[in-house]
Amino acid sequence: MTGFGLIGFPLTHSFSPTYFTDKFLREGLSDYKYDLFLLQKIDELKTLVEAKRNLKGLNVTIPYKVSVIRLLQQLDTTAEAVGAVNTIDIMRNGNKVILSGYNTDVIGFEQSLVPLLKPWHKRALVLGTGGASKAVCHVLCKLGIAALYVSRKPREPNQMSYEQLNKDVIVNHQLIIQTTPLGKYPDTESLPPVPYKHITSDHLLYDLNYNPDTTRFMKLGAKHGASVKNGLEMLHLQADASWEIWKRNL
Repeated sequence: MTGFGLIGFPLTHSFSPTYFTDKFLREGLSDYKYDLFLLQKIDELKTLVEAKRNLKGLNVTIPYKVSVIRLLQQLDTTAEAVGAVNTIDIMRNGNKVILSGYNTDVIGFEQSLVPLLKPWHKRALVLGTGGASKAVCHVLCKLGIAALYVSRKPREPNQMSYEQLNKDVIVNHQLIIQTTPLGKYPDTESLPPVPYKHITSDHLLYDLNYNPDTTRFMKLGAKHGASVKNGLEMLHLQADASWEIWKRNL
């Protein structure tokens, strides 16, 4: 049976298995399956690929979207530019295995964000500095939107701390994108420490999390009149883009 799957740690209530299982069922692909592979460290990927010789493709989630790159033999130009990978294509030639990395988060995020943008969305705050945030900032740069990372421990010139988020910063950044796991099931009460009282009806708050449907981050934004969006559509779009990559070599 041809296998696909998701690697990460932890893997709680992932969307991917249900999505791909339903997709394979709808399309009559009875010899295909999608599994979860919990890796406590990214170096376990090599053992996984060697042991599961039926594997043709993998998705990558927290915390391995950046660290997986050193284990790949090839890197797509977009993934290289972003500096993060969420999709791996697995090619086998005898005992030789070639792992190629791609970033379909870029496709999913761009296609889901663009219809929501207003002319005044010229500056964005990106909450978090992990692999997903890199895809987000790549898209924002492409769209001509100035992006500023927000981190608990800022280390780069274009990063600021949550403590620095005052009224002036919030008012002048009317697009706020949440890329951290805060608020994700089961820790649904957590949220980024943003001064929500300065949010206005001109703001768009986009949370890459999708479980629950409406996170506390989104609820507080909506309470102050902002438009809000979760990451479910992005997940669908990036999953479909992953499938388009995998099926080229089936």
